[in-house]
Amino acid sequence: MSSSTVTVYFDGACPLCSREIEHYRQKDHEQRLRFVDISVPAFSAETEGLDPVRVQQVMHVRLPSGALVTGVDAFVEIWKVLPGFSALAKVASLPGIHLGLRVGYRGFAAIRPLLPKRKRECEDGRCTV
Repeated sequence: MSSSTVTVYFDGACPLCSREIEHYRQKDHEQRLRFVDISVPAFSAETEGLDPVRVQQVMHVRLPSGALVTGVDAFVEIWKVLPGFSALAKVASLPGIHLGLRVGYRGFAAIRPLLPKRKRECEDGRCTV
């Protein structure tokens, strides 16, 4: 892992979340992002220095500095490092737009636990969906 790697913690059991992460993976040609699926049995929030309840509630990103950002700010950090997304990061950071995105994300985060989950088949520490 490079010292410029941004770690993205995501819920692989959430179909919508997984689709978005897969889109980011395809765009991450320079491997600036490290993806950690919080839904796999081997994931330990404590080992990653995360609150086990909070990491299930909102998107988390750890910056190369070690700083942790959550929610809409986590997405902005992802967009900053992906090619072709820097303009989106700048627009999303504008005060009025940022506030609107935060409100929208809070709404999504509140209903996300109610969305259907992907089923996992796990054997010998390896899981498939």
